[in-house]
Amino acid sequence: MKLYVMRHGPAEDTAPGGDAARALTPAGRERVRHVAEFLAAHDEAPRLVVSSPLLRAVQTAQIVHAHVKLRGEVGLDGALAPRGDAAAYVRAAAREGKKRLMIVGHEPDLSVLVATLLGEPLALGMQKAMVVGLRLAPDGAETHLRFVLDPKILRFVEDRRA
Repeated sequence: MKLYVMRHGPAEDTAPGGDAARALTPAGRERVRHVAEFLAAHDEAPRLVVSSPLLRAVQTAQIVHAHVKLRGEVGLDGALAPRGDAAAYVRAAAREGKKRLMIVGHEPDLSVLVATLLGEPLALGMQKAMVVGLRLAPDGAETHLRFVLDPKILRFVEDRRA
């Protein structure tokens, strides 16, 4: 299974409804859009997007979903919320034969997930709107790092081309 682990984009610091209601900022929406366009342009578009139920993650997932032109709706799962069991969710998805799954969630949970799957931590940690591409064996016993897409570096590369 190709797994895309994505942290939500930059969000408001506070919201009247509390942490769960924090929305993406306009710059956060733009950063996520750039990442989604890059994935689609490089044949790395997910076929299924599942998100934490927190607003900033849902908005991130919806932007990716729209830009890679998926049908249906973004899935929501509490296992991807802070302190959820994302590893169990991912392993179950691999056993079920899911293909090209993107999960959208939060820190530090996603860094822990990637470290658990790879057996070692990422040097950078998961930056906002970052995507880590992994390949999981169907039994979940083996995971390989495919790529790390840092949106800040992506922006730098795009700016240098202009």
